[in-house]
Amino acid sequence: MADTPTGGPQSRSEKRHQSHIGSTYAAFIKHLCEVGKLDAGLAECAAVSVINALLHRIQPGEAKDLQAQLPRKLLDFLPKEDGSKPRRMLGKSREDFFRAVAEDLRKDVSEVEPIVRAVFQGLREHISEGEAEDVESNLSKDLQDLWRRTQ
Repeated sequence: MADTPTGGPQSRSEKRHQSHIGSTYAAFIKHLCEVGKLDAGLAECAAVSVINALLHRIQPGEAKDLQAQLPRKLLDFLPKEDGSKPRRMLGKSREDFFRAVAEDLRKDVSEVEPIVRAVFQGLREHISEGEAEDVESNLSKDLQDLWRRTQ
């Protein structure tokens, strides 16, 4: 049996749970690859970048609600908020959003809209309709338009 982080044997239940976490994440990334015609490496980086940028443009309570519906393994890749300082709210415009993603992915701003659309689409298909509406209501009008067009 595999050892747990505490050094003891890992139960079958824990192994199943870890397998489920990995397969949920893999399915999410595979879906992003399909909808965005992205390679797996770019899909993973894009998911982290776009979701992180999105989380910084919505209210903190709504960000927590959205995170609760994301694949758990994906959460491990997102920057951690320690609570000791307020979350940094980034520029709210579509251009600001694209610039942040482009910088993260080391791409030109002109290249990121299809990537953002792919992540938005994959995300919308992964979360509940109610959560998608809540996220949309927190976005600027130009980002709301982009979010809606991925339905």
